Amino acid sequence: MGQAQNGGNRGRFISFEGGEGSGKSTQIRLLAEKLNGQGIEAILTREPGGSPGAEQIRALLVLGETGRWDAMTEALLHTAARRSHLAVTVWPALSQGRWVISDRYADSTLAYQGHGHGLPVEDIRRLHRLANENFWPDLTLILDVPVELGLERAGKRGGAEDRYERMGRDFHERLRQGFRAIAEAEPARCALIDSSGDIETTAWAIWKVASIRLGLTK
Repeated sequence: MGQAQNGGNRGRFISFEGGEGSGKSTQIRLLAEKLNGQGIEAILTREPGGSPGAEQIRALLVLGETGRWDAMTEALLHTAARRSHLAVTVWPALSQGRWVISDRYADSTLAYQGHGHGLPVEDIRRLHRLANENFWPDLTLILDVPVELGLERAGKRGGAEDRYERMGRDFHERLRQGFRAIAEAEPARCALIDSSGDIETTAWAIWKVASIRLGLTK
């Protein structure tokens, strides 16, 4: 189980968080390349998703009408997908000493369903403690970008998985402030990264934090 794998010689678990269009996918790839240069081959995964069962749940969450679920239903779906992701992909990899980088994790549920949709944050934390053993990453990189810029970027990438993007601007502003609040509340685990600039500047800021926090050479 997850808590049993927190000790010993397990690998490291890194999550990337942020609103729509914050640049997570690009920066995850660049960090993986930097880690590879250090002799560390990281597994790249995502939420919702990252296991066969979780990928099926993903379709329920990222497609369709914006109002198809209420906040609690969304939180339960995300939590179920996360349990499968951890049990099938993350925990086995970490127990083998491998590194895992995930595009989103539990902070997204806190931000989207909690701060964004108004579900009490403590209820979400309770779900996480019950279903996922209160398991958290070694390092969470929260990419921060102004709402208008993020939505502009997200609109350019296209694709059908745009249910959350189509939620109103006020929702996205609450989302951004939620992520910022998470970073402020948990500075030992989280690092807030300004991703409004160019890709190279953001990548350097991420590597600077990761190398220090995880004991890597630059």
